[in-house]
Amino acid sequence: MKKPILKIYLLALTTAFFYSCSQNETSEADSRAESHQFEIINVTHHDGKPFSTGTSNSSTGKYVDNPGGGVMMQAFYWDVPAGGNWWNTVSSKVTAWGNAGIGSIWLPPASKAQNGAFSMGYDPTDYFDFGDYNQNGSVETRFGSKAELVSLITNAHTENIKVYADIVINHNSGGQSEANPFTGTNTWTSFSGVSSGKFPRTYNDFYKNSYGNNDEGSFGGFPDLCHAAPNVQNWLWLRADGVGKYYKNTMKFDGWRFDYVKGFGAWVVNSWNANVGGFSVGELWDSNVNVLNDWANNANSSVFDFACYYKMNDAFDGNNLALLNDDMMWKRNPYKAVTFVTNHDTDEISNKLLAYSYILTHEGYPTIFYRDYEEWLDKNKLNNLIWIHNNKATGTTSILYADDDEYIARRNGYNGNPGLVVYINNSNSWQERWIQTNWANAQIKDFTGASTWFPTTQADKWVKIQCPPKGYSVWSLNQ
Repeated sequence: MKKPILKIYLLALTTAFFYSCSQNETSEADSRAESHQFEIINVTHHDGKPFSTGTSNSSTGKYVDNPGGGVMMQAFYWDVPAGGNWWNTVSSKVTAWGNAGIGSIWLPPASKAQNGAFSMGYDPTDYFDFGDYNQNGSVETRFGSKAELVSLITNAHTENIKVYADIVINHNSGGQSEANPFTGTNTWTSFSGVSSGKFPRTYNDFYKNSYGNNDEGSFGGFPDLCHAAPNVQNWLWLRADGVGKYYKNTMKFDGWRFDYVKGFGAWVVNSWNANVGGFSVGELWDSNVNVLNDWANNANSSVFDFACYYKMNDAFDGNNLALLNDDMMWKRNPYKAVTFVTNHDTDEISNKLLAYSYILTHEGYPTIFYRDYEEWLDKNKLNNLIWIHNNKATGTTSILYADDDEYIARRNGYNGNPGLVVYINNSNSWQERWIQTNWANAQIKDFTGASTWFPTTQADKWVKIQCPPKGYSVWSLNQ
């Protein structure tokens, strides 16, 4: 009596096995069909060259562009420790940063400001006091002395790292009171007694004055510099011993981060760049891509990609990765877009590693925030993404798939470099998907190490890849 029961059992088991295989094959076919149905979006259309920060006048002449372009470090945060030791702190890290693949650092405003040793530098008084004059209550700035700043810049250059100065030229602070015939009152606009003796200013150099009542914007009630005034233009960018050329030729800064560029016309940065040179990026806090792109073109400058920042915030924290299909500055003008996840003013994205996996595999000039790198996130994972950016993130960009939880994009390679495929998964489980690569009959691997797969692409360049929950994987040729 046992044999018929055994036969029935084996028949049921066989049926279940074939049903399971059939179901898997159906699921696999459905997965591939879904990927086929997604219309690939070719985001950028150019010759594939990486973002370039231009040539440097550094005496070392050691700067070498990576295949994927550079990575910037914002080397400060709001209210870094006071006490005059920040330049030394940053200087102690540039060797490790250089070894990790960081190509540039952005420093806070370096000159003496109204609050002296306590200021973060955004209320500038004397552009030529780098911590070597007894002024505004201290000799050193919050960050240190001029000698320490020079040492930091020298050490950074030794490590093939460029150094960008944060320049605040919209407004000044810390002037003396003077009678102002344009306002009929006393205003804090006398900077004729600055300790360096350079760039003396009076009410004639601030709005309102003989050039008008105001320009594009003012900030915090501070005296608003009038860039139409010849004295201001001369001292900021025309004179050989003026601010721009002194910072570049004597202090050896390689470029500029222009603060609050909404406060003055784009022509100001354009004139600065034409007369001084060096890399430049403007802080134009606006999520409108048209506004960002128009300013960048008119200023002949890069601009921070706030459009990308806000889209990432909505996509990753709002669980809708399809929003990454929307317009951003790096898509509109990849050679003038500086991307970021956090900065000293804003820190809204909670799933930061996913955001860094996005900007470090996509086009533009990615920026890493000091505290994310040194304190808050997994430095090994960031170093891995920096390596991937520098070595694999090449060429134009195509979006291969996007929905609420999944986003897959392809960098199409350049100059013999194969590019990559990045898979971002915002769900709580592993995901797998068929995608079309640029590689036929080639073995690929995940360069993050999250997946242990070594799949081989088919003759039609399709392959199935996977991605961990709340994570990312980055695939390229196994070579």
